[in-house]
Amino acid sequence: MRVLVTGGLGFIGSHIVEYYLKKGWRVTILDNFYSNAGHSNKSKGVLYNLDHLRRNYGEIELVNRDVRSFDSVKEAAKDADFIFHTAAQVAVTTSLKDPRTDFETNALGTLNVLEAARLNDSAVVFCSTNKVYGTNINKIPVREYEKRYAFADEDYSNGIPETFPIDACWHSPYGCSKLAADIYVQDYAHTYGLRSGVFRLSCVYGERQFGVEDQGWLSWFVIATLTNRPITIYGDGKQVRDVLFVTDLIRAFDSFLASNLKHEVFNLGGGPQNTLSLLELFDFIEKVSGKRPRVSFADWRPADQKVYVSDIRKAERLLGWRPNVNPSDGVSRIFRWTSNNIDLFTES
Repeated sequence: MRVLVTGGLGFIGSHIVEYYLKKGWRVTILDNFYSNAGHSNKSKGVLYNLDHLRRNYGEIELVNRDVRSFDSVKEAAKDADFIFHTAAQVAVTTSLKDPRTDFETNALGTLNVLEAARLNDSAVVFCSTNKVYGTNINKIPVREYEKRYAFADEDYSNGIPETFPIDACWHSPYGCSKLAADIYVQDYAHTYGLRSGVFRLSCVYGERQFGVEDQGWLSWFVIATLTNRPITIYGDGKQVRDVLFVTDLIRAFDSFLASNLKHEVFNLGGGPQNTLSLLELFDFIEKVSGKRPRVSFADWRPADQKVYVSDIRKAERLLGWRPNVNPSDGVSRIFRWTSNNIDLFTES
């Protein structure tokens, strides 16, 4: 089988690349080496992932092009059986500063992938986001506890389902561009019969994640703690997310491709059994490292959600999938990897 991974040198993309190289499949990476918002951690991450893949798997098929170029995507996708579309502008804060680039990367870039897939009869796995639900999530009443919020409505005891409303709310430019892409993937399935899986991801984390303040928060908190950098919490730190280890995510993708499913939308995260608040993560980090990060607090960010937990029952039912890595083990693993590669995160 031949696989194309857009954004294949990023965090999720590089793990997809590695998974299918291990299976002996032919894998092509399309990546423009863009570091999100100029963050040095992101720049280092792309180069580290490239070196990691080359050291472990020899020469790799790399197309150094931009997903915003249709001709580049079409050429890279030639003869691909499957396209994993992970290339994206991923930060809400960056989308607020530069909504045009955010739209062109996320919405137009996805349209380019879909057109290439349609012409080539490739299947598509698309990385969407829980941000497609916007501030509708905040209309669900919450209970406040010492270190976390929780949904107070029993209808959402299993989390947010795929049928949750996406309309008449605030999304942020990032949420809008990803929602537009999400709907386009669905429409290409209905209109052109394109085989596709839309995965609305919650917080994915794991080794080789070069987190920064506005994206990859779990990784960023570990990095900041180990390098003695200050952490700013926007809000009160009680906001809750379900967290999903990256190896569990890739298993879900692979389960979709191995299935007979033609097109589905999945909310994918750790689910109700794998949730963390920001304050609880600090406790995990202190338990593992013996260090407490330096924390200050600021106002809530636009369109932030106090609680988001994925209802993963559809993925369990249709894919026979469940997360294997719990937050305690996952935080320990990302702590060990970051500690062993601490030179990557120290200021030069």
